[in-house]
Amino acid sequence: MERLGTLEVKNLSKKFRSRNDELTVLNDINLTVQPGEFISIIGSSGCGKTTFLRLVVGLEKGYEGEILLDGQRLNGPSLKRGVVFQDHRLLPWLSIEKNVGMGLKDAKSDESRKAIQEHLELVGLKGFEKHYPHQLSGGMSQRAAIARALVNRPGILLLDEPLGALDALTRMYMHQELERIWKQEKITMIMITHDVDEAIVLSDKIVVMSSRPGTIKKIIPVPLARPRDRASYDFVKIKEEVLEEFQLHTEHPFTYTI
Repeated sequence: MERLGTLEVKNLSKKFRSRNDELTVLNDINLTVQPGEFISIIGSSGCGKTTFLRLVVGLEKGYEGEILLDGQRLNGPSLKRGVVFQDHRLLPWLSIEKNVGMGLKDAKSDESRKAIQEHLELVGLKGFEKHYPHQLSGGMSQRAAIARALVNRPGILLLDEPLGALDALTRMYMHQELERIWKQEKITMIMITHDVDEAIVLSDKIVVMSSRPGTIKKIIPVPLARPRDRASYDFVKIKEEVLEEFQLHTEHPFTYTI
């Protein structure tokens, strides 16, 4: 069976028009993401990262170029594309299991109940089915949001700074959880982030975008064994390569081998 989740972006440009002005947000973006790849997109604020993600989700229209998922041109939102935002956006009046199942056609069917339970277990929330969002921590709420995005088994999962609102320790734990889920589901993931370390920890490739109008400055492979060691020389070298694109530099740590 052919693996799904190939994203092709060809000559993508996006402009916003007002009565007296025209603003080019994205200019001639070309990117191919292979099935099962984890890609991070990083860039300065206002470079068009979120606009790009909204175009792939199908929430924005009126662009030039092509966006293809498994060879099919995108035409509006679809259950084939899951999305997780920085804010978990769980409905406070629904239990966690009902939040996760809200996108299913028949959430009460045996098949849907099984899918909901499987995905709650996948994200480590077994036993919290009847809880409500206010009873969960920030990290648990984001895991519920990930379960909701995956329960329809999309070909691709899009993440818009999904861990940005979490504290540093919870964020590091969620890096491990997100990588585990990605490996288990074998799904294509594209994540927007401002965190260079986060991008290196999780990604197969890092797409660096320029300031407005957003273009792809560089695609940086991350050929490091998993799980990644943040203190390793190779990790620091990749971090420096990314930061150099923003005229920032890191000092090489003193390392030695016994």
